[in-house]
Amino acid sequence: MSLHRLIGLFAFSFGLLASASAGAEPVVGQPAPAFTGTAVEGGSLNLADLRGKTVILEWTNHECPFVQKHYESGNIPKLQKQAASQGIVWLQVISSGPDKQGFVDAATAKKLNQDRGATPANTLLDSSGAIGKLYAATNTPQLFIIDPKGVLLYKGGIDSIASADKDDIASAENYIDSALKELAAGKPISKAATKPYGCTVKYGS
Repeated sequence: MSLHRLIGLFAFSFGLLASASAGAEPVVGQPAPAFTGTAVEGGSLNLADLRGKTVILEWTNHECPFVQKHYESGNIPKLQKQAASQGIVWLQVISSGPDKQGFVDAATAKKLNQDRGATPANTLLDSSGAIGKLYAATNTPQLFIIDPKGVLLYKGGIDSIASADKDDIASAENYIDSALKELAAGKPISKAATKPYGCTVKYGS
């Protein structure tokens, strides 16, 4: 086989891999990736079992300063309560691998939420990173909103100012608060895809 043909074949193969990788990222307006995860409240949780309810997935890492900003300020706990009042199921997802920053067991995850006044409906322990990679989750915090039919409505950041400074929360555009209000009014989410910021998800090797 000629060198020219080998180079062409390599480029074609690389293109296929890139397409496959890009295709793996969930798309707003398309079905959200299905999963079953280990729940801190016991047993497993299957996304399909929540059909009929709006679901929010929040990627989190309690050691990340960007996550700490939104919990210590009360911002995320307030959003969780707001979501619950609308009948929305809020699920934290912890995709930190063993021995990585943010890795916790079920008891620690529950105590963290008690200490922070957090009230997610449940927390999923994703130490294998399987769920995180299904959603191409890159940051903590990062959020996804799924409608009652299982369609992805939103993916991205929590707000518009990429900092770990609590003082910036008041002046930031809170994308999740806006989305919740639009959903409550029966309107489509106006900003359905935004740029997430924060710590990188600490996937295992």
